[in-house]
Amino acid sequence: MSEVVLVLNANFEPIHICSTRRAITLVLAGKAGMIANGRGYIRTVSLNIPRPSVIRLETQIHRPRPHVKLTRREVFRRDDYTCQYCGKREGHLTIDHVMPRHLGGQYIWTNLVAACSSCNHRKGGRKVQEAHMHLLRVPKEPPASAAYIFGKHLEENQEWNTYITGW
Repeated sequence: MSEVVLVLNANFEPIHICSTRRAITLVLAGKAGMIANGRGYIRTVSLNIPRPSVIRLETQIHRPRPHVKLTRREVFRRDDYTCQYCGKREGHLTIDHVMPRHLGGQYIWTNLVAACSSCNHRKGGRKVQEAHMHLLRVPKEPPASAAYIFGKHLEENQEWNTYITGW
């Protein structure tokens, strides 16, 4: 039961991902209804409970627009696990500050890029121009769309596509 379930708001907006156990609890409590079942059933002594893939909350939840948290993993994901200086897709990447912190660079989306350890070492504590290097892409904050936020789960959950596209 370690599979994830897409949670939709009452207006069918994707808002969260939860565990199968939590989804079944919400459905049995009457707080959510099952929209898609593509995973078979969970057998209990007296019931066959459908294993949900997508559930929809019965009442509308008002919440602020989601944003992508600035984490190491999200910087690598935004940069497609590629060094932004040389283009290598090796396994060991580091985070590089485009404008070094000791020169006033901040820990923000537009100042962080994924870099292989050799390029990060070569650049050192200098600016990109001083190190005679260039970025493959200008760093920017990734979109807070449902396709980006929940996109890492789409490969194994194709039935989510209809609910995620357009938000």
